[in-house]
Amino acid sequence: MPRTFKKVLVANRGEIAIRVTRSLHEMGIRAVAIYSEADRAALHVRMADEAYPIGPSPASESYLRIDKVIDVAKAAGCDAVHPGYGFLSENPQFADACEQAGITFIGPPASAMRQMGSKTAARAKMQEAGVPIVPGAMCNTTDEAIAASKKIGYPVMLKAASGGGGKGMRLVHAENEMANAWERARSEAKKFFGDDTVYIEKAIIRPRHVEIQVLGDREGNMVHVFERDCSIQRRNQKVVEETPSPAASRELVARMGAIAVQGAKAVGYFSAGTFEFLLAEDGNFYFLEMNTRLQVEHPVTELVSGLDFVREMVNIAQGQSLQFTQTDLVSRGAAIQCRVYAEDPSNGFLPSPGRIEHLVTPAGPGVRDDGGAYSGAMISSFYDPLVSKLCVWAPTRERAVARMRRALSEYIVTGIRTNLTFHQKLFEHPEFVAGRYDTGFIDRYKDALLGDPLLPQEDREAVAVAIAVAAARMERTTGANTAAQAESGSRLSPWVRTHRANALHR
Repeated sequence: MPRTFKKVLVANRGEIAIRVTRSLHEMGIRAVAIYSEADRAALHVRMADEAYPIGPSPASESYLRIDKVIDVAKAAGCDAVHPGYGFLSENPQFADACEQAGITFIGPPASAMRQMGSKTAARAKMQEAGVPIVPGAMCNTTDEAIAASKKIGYPVMLKAASGGGGKGMRLVHAENEMANAWERARSEAKKFFGDDTVYIEKAIIRPRHVEIQVLGDREGNMVHVFERDCSIQRRNQKVVEETPSPAASRELVARMGAIAVQGAKAVGYFSAGTFEFLLAEDGNFYFLEMNTRLQVEHPVTELVSGLDFVREMVNIAQGQSLQFTQTDLVSRGAAIQCRVYAEDPSNGFLPSPGRIEHLVTPAGPGVRDDGGAYSGAMISSFYDPLVSKLCVWAPTRERAVARMRRALSEYIVTGIRTNLTFHQKLFEHPEFVAGRYDTGFIDRYKDALLGDPLLPQEDREAVAVAIAVAAARMERTTGANTAAQAESGSRLSPWVRTHRANALHR
């Protein structure tokens, strides 16, 4: 029987915590925030109805501590927990711990997470379900990897079985590269995921990275909510996403969507999730992985579909069924998202942490900025350096590109380096404007998209190091000053916290 949540813990930080909090407030649900020492003065803390400290700055000692998160949820009297994305969002042990504590996990069942959490297990499961997969093989030694690669055909991609985000991945063009790439991929996989298992896939040349959003309820109803093209990537990580994909016809999207729904049903999935595919130049597509959570790029799908995915996730967790069928869903117009990072594109996209001196975000028709920062906020070296997700919507892709150019020109950030100039160059590039791009686009056109003509390489590196050192020093020296203020205001009313935030801005 459907129930109604009164209070939900948002087990995350930054812009996604704010995004979830906004939907909860629209639904009349109280939002509870958690924060590490580095996030005492963070915006997501100020926007919540209640906020509780969770531990030291490193995520391993705070946001990733299942026991601490559960303790806060119980102490605050929460009905449910929304994990956002990253951190514990795809951790089946966390979902289990929530249920064991009598707290609803707003997301998919732990059983589905386990089936899709390992790339190798997911490949096998999807193959059983009739989902097309890239030819590949599991190997235990370099010799086995070489033998398998000869059979598959070079080039091949080595991938961490338990990984993601570009970690533990190596492209191998020939046999003489395999030994070194194999050891480096295993070492990186062990370092980041605690599992050195690596598998091999056929490398698809010049692919598009196209994903399908799925949404299902506990009664077995499942729909797809169209596609997103996420091919603009650096270091195998997305920086721009758009829908519709310039490379996919509506017929192709319908086929991919049907396959994604089929795969989701095969693992008993419900809530929001995403199937990621590689789309080859010949129109064939292959299963890459499933993200069993809300995606970073979900806003573009919300803009073209009119759905609120956080609201839908909450309703499903409350036991409600979907209020629409596949034929009810329509994609209108075009939407694009730019991830605005505190990073230096001219220096390998290295993070550029520090304090934001001045921040002005764009506005106007068709512009949405999902952010988690403000003037005076610290972009910490402890977490992902995302400043905000800048999104636009327009009736056509051509107008959406023009609108994004306008929005980027209005975006002002001082005190840190950002990738705004990179985005501006990208949206002027004739090949991108024409929709002719793939996952290797940035590397192919790096001379046009990257670099700072005002500074030689050695000076850029010196500046990057100086910024990092200064940011670390600033975090240490200012932490004590902001701690008392944040601690004293963390459980005050939103009205009081809003006025404190305004005082900081003056």
